[in-house]
Amino acid sequence: MKKIYFDSAASTVIDERVIDTMMQSLRYDFGNPSATHSFGQEGKSRIESVRKAIARWLNVSANEIIFTSCGTESNNLIIRSCIENLHIKRIITSPLEHKCVLETVRDLKEKHPDIEVVFLPVKDRKGDLDLNVLEEYLQENKPTLVSLMHGNNEVGNLIDLKFIAELCKRYNALFHSDTVQTMAHYPLDFSDIPIDFASCSAHKFHGPKGSGIAYIRKTTGLKGITTGGAQERNMRAGTENIYGIAGLGKSFDLAMEELDERRKIIEELKHYAIEQLSLHIPNVRFNGNCTDFDKSLYTLVSILLSFPNTMVGFQLDMRGIAVSQGSACSSGAAKPSGTMLQLYPEEELKNTTTLRISFSHYNTKEEIDELVSVLEEIRKKASSTIHVGNG
Repeated sequence: MKKIYFDSAASTVIDERVIDTMMQSLRYDFGNPSATHSFGQEGKSRIESVRKAIARWLNVSANEIIFTSCGTESNNLIIRSCIENLHIKRIITSPLEHKCVLETVRDLKEKHPDIEVVFLPVKDRKGDLDLNVLEEYLQENKPTLVSLMHGNNEVGNLIDLKFIAELCKRYNALFHSDTVQTMAHYPLDFSDIPIDFASCSAHKFHGPKGSGIAYIRKTTGLKGITTGGAQERNMRAGTENIYGIAGLGKSFDLAMEELDERRKIIEELKHYAIEQLSLHIPNVRFNGNCTDFDKSLYTLVSILLSFPNTMVGFQLDMRGIAVSQGSACSSGAAKPSGTMLQLYPEEELKNTTTLRISFSHYNTKEEIDELVSVLEEIRKKASSTIHVGNG
């Protein structure tokens, strides 16, 4: 059975060229990069060359690139340090953020009850945020961190990163964005976009898991929250993951060098998927702005099937097709995600099924045809079961 992978928003296939780079590093970069001898300094040199390359792609200073283990760690480092070291008194975010941001904010609120937490309202079923409310809060001139993800990992909505960054700058607020779904998928110029903090994970663009970056604008004065050595400009103590950093650097370079080619392939796949799903799956709905290519990630489609089936992800997997089912299971019961509950009433979601289909340039239209065909089968079986039950 041929296996089909449509879950690249969760993690991507590692590029063979990245594996080759990592293997070379594994063989030769065994010295501790903090050591003064040549073995250590060779590893240190590799780390710094990757740092400079990524800084060039983002048009920032190399000193502003901090290597971490993933986007979750980067987001924690940034948000927690803003509260603990920069004396931020208010966090403005949204209910659509990734769990690593929402849980971090909730944890900080418990530990620092005096911190004000504001969740921007979602103004419509598309999941658009009310930025007028954001500006109203910013006008209060309270020490504020705004944390809004660039591309939503579940429904694909994009925010206007530059507009929000400039709005925050106008009112002297700090702006952090979880850019895990967009870094190395879009050209981001942080000399033009006055963002203060951003995060990324290599495994979202065909690199290894366990390697990411935090972009920290040097003028913010952010400090590290892990005590120990002076690694990563005193921002992250601990021996660096040289092999992961090497893989991150190679995957970032390849993603940016091949960006236009990859994007063209993936956009065609997304167009085709929307077309085929609309044609063959009755009453299918598309969540958020995912059918608007100007307002959503080109890498994913989020759909709402018109029948309830908590096992659809498993059924697809049994046929060799990997997708993400847009619900989280806890205590044995399927429960809609927080994002979906912002877009639809809970009662409405009880009679539907959410799927996220996310692409890479390795996918094909033939794979989409197979996915749609299997979904048709599942839908027909569900319909016949409902019909028999009602009879």
